[in-house]
Formats: sequence, structure tokens, C-alpha cells
Amino acid sequence: MFHRVAVTGLGIVNPFDAEGAPASDGVTDFFQRVAGGQSAISLYETEDIPRAISVPAVQCAAFRPDLRLGKALSTMMERFAQLGVAASFDAWKDAGFDRDYTKASGRSGASGVAWGTALGGLMAFERGYRDFWQHGRERVPPMSVVLGMNNAAAGHISIQLGLGNTALTYSVACASAATAIGEAFRQIRSGRAKIMVAGGSDATLAYAVVRAWEALKVLAPGDSETAPQACKPFHPDRAGLVLGEGAAALVLEDWDHAVARNARIYAELAGYGANADHVHLVRPDQSGQVAAMTMALEEAGLSPAEVGYVNAHGTATREGDPIEISALRAVFGPHSEGLGVSATKSAHGHLMGATGAVEALLTVLALHYDTLPPTAHLDDVDALCAGVAHIRGTALRGSKVKAALSNSFAFGGSNAVLAFKAAS
Repeated sequence: MFHRVAVTGLGIVNPFDAEGAPASDGVTDFFQRVAGGQSAISLYETEDIPRAISVPAVQCAAFRPDLRLGKALSTMMERFAQLGVAASFDAWKDAGFDRDYTKASGRSGASGVAWGTALGGLMAFERGYRDFWQHGRERVPPMSVVLGMNNAAAGHISIQLGLGNTALTYSVACASAATAIGEAFRQIRSGRAKIMVAGGSDATLAYAVVRAWEALKVLAPGDSETAPQACKPFHPDRAGLVLGEGAAALVLEDWDHAVARNARIYAELAGYGANADHVHLVRPDQSGQVAAMTMALEEAGLSPAEVGYVNAHGTATREGDPIEISALRAVFGPHSEGLGVSATKSAHGHLMGATGAVEALLTVLALHYDTLPPTAHLDDVDALCAGVAHIRGTALRGSKVKAALSNSFAFGGSNAVLAFKAAS
């Protein structure tokens, strides 16, 4: 027997919040800004030795871990974990639970965590390296391992919310969060769990990370004036991706359990497709993407004609964007001309291990609000990316879409696709 899976809680650290301003209603504000075609991308600059960095990026400037989590707890975490725990706390509250729910209800063994991160606490190790070599400290800070381990976010979420079923971490590059959500879905669908907190977080704006991506020559250029439009998926002038930091979390719940407690259900997570291209470590492969989307549709019991929207992986690289559009055309065939497609990275950047969770959250809200978010500032479409109904500039409202996909494709050849249905 398979169990239906409801999405009952959403949380995000909102990159649109301005430093010094009151925190917004994160999820609602984030969605409305993305739907309006706004961009959270700005110029990221450092004074680091040996030379400064100046690149377009997404920063959560207003995020204050000491205020969101408390000083004692936040000092036990590196930034990726702080972001992830904050988003998870918000999602848990949004689902209608309090911090003691699992302990008081006896649900700790039926509730778990599945979390994604690509880089984990790399900043802790970089900081320790600098302390030791640049500043001549006698030793690396002793908490570096605990701060830097990839499973730190999942562990803290599990401990703070009393989730004892699993505390799993998935590190699958850009598909990390989508894989975590998909594997959490499988836990509930199979009856092994009732509630799962799933999502991802990353803090990629470490000096070594930015320099490494620069070396690959895939970062979009820009200055203080052009940075907000630097990420241009599907555009003829696209010049590369935009790095960022952030986190998003979904509370997934057994459908009958959610109905029994009269929970608000945003959408149904109905299918998950995951595979490996086994072709090339960094070059995307159309056949692998086609297979992953097909798997998700089949598990969800959806035909291509029933899907009205795809939140594309769309990183704004010269090679990746056309391959994904070709894969969509192969999967959706004659229906692709009417298929709403957008790449919301144009607004929130590429958050690596967190990206799949942010885009899943946006896809859920697209169904919930009957509003399909756009690819921001897409005033022209590359001929190589034609053949689908690109949502350009601002949202398509009143869409009445009943099913949607969220695509995540990663270095290493890993693909993860989530299929959602409107709540009914």
C-alpha cells in the first residue's frame, strides 16, 4: 500500500529581506517578489587577500542567526546549518506544530529529517586554514569538525524538533535538496514515516568556492548596476550562473495524518524521479534528464498533457539551458508548445545544495496560488531554447495548473525531479 504525501509546511530564509529592516513574512513575500519578476541578486564584494572578489551573488543580508535561533544555539553552527535550521523552524511552525509536538504526541519515531547540502560547513575549514597558515595560530579551532560536517544541519534539526526516525544528509551537488525531498517522500509513501522535514541549505560565498567557480569560467559577470540582471536563463546573452546562500524547508506528511488533524495542505508531492547520467562528470545529458522526468510522471500517475508548469533547472549556462529544453520537448512532445516553463534562478540565483528546495517551494506555491512565476528579465529567447511556453518577465496568474515538475540536474550526472499535484 502506498501512502499519499501532503506538503503542509514551508519555510525559507528570504534573500529579499534588507539588512536592518524588519523581517518579512518570508514565504509569502518571497513568492510574491519572484512572481513579480524581482531579483535578489546584488554585487558581492570582499577585501580578502590576495585580491578582492567582485561578482553578482545572492546574500541573505538581513539574516541574524542570534535573533532567529538564539545566541547559544547559533554559535554551535556554521552558516549553512544556521540557515537550514531557521528555515526548518519556520516550516515546522507553518505546518501547525510546536517545538514539543513529537515528544508530547509520541511521534518522535515516526518523524524524521532528510536534508541536502553540496558544500556543508566548508567555511569552517576555510576559516581554520586561514587561522593556521595566514594568521599563525597554533591550532585550528577545535569545533571545526563539528561545525564543518555536512550532516550538522540535519543533526541540529533532528535534535531541536525531536525527530527520531531518520536524520539523513544528501550531498549530490546541485540536486542535493531535491534528492533529500524525494527520499523523504519515499519514507512517507512506503509507510516508514508520518512526517518528514526535508530541504536544503548552502552558504557558497566562501573565498575559495567563488574562486573555484571563477576558474571554471561559468560565473556571470556584472557590476553594481547590472548585477540584478546577471542571471539570464534561456536568453541569447546568458553568460553564466550566479552563486548564493540560502535555505528552504518543506514539511511532508502522510495525507491521512494531515487530514485527521485538519492541516492546511499546500499541494501533494506525488512522484519522484532520480537517476545518474553515467556519461560525463560536468556536462549535462539529455537522455538522463528525460528518464528522470519520465520516472517522476509515471510514479505520480500523470500524463505529459496533465502537467502545466515546469520549474526548470535553468542555470543560464550556454550548454545547459538548451539541453534541458530539448529534454522537455522530448518528454512532453506535442504538449511542450503550451508547457509553462520558467527558471527562477534568475531571481534567487544558484544556491547549490539549497536550490532544489527553493524551487520545490516555489512550485508548490505556484499550484497553491494558481500563479506561475516567471524567468525574470527574459526579454528575448535563444532560438536553441525555443519550443516551450516561456513565462517571461512577470507571473502568469489564474493559471489553473493542476500538476507541475521541479527539475534539479547536477554535476556528477545526478538528476532529481519532483512531481507535484494541486491539493484536492
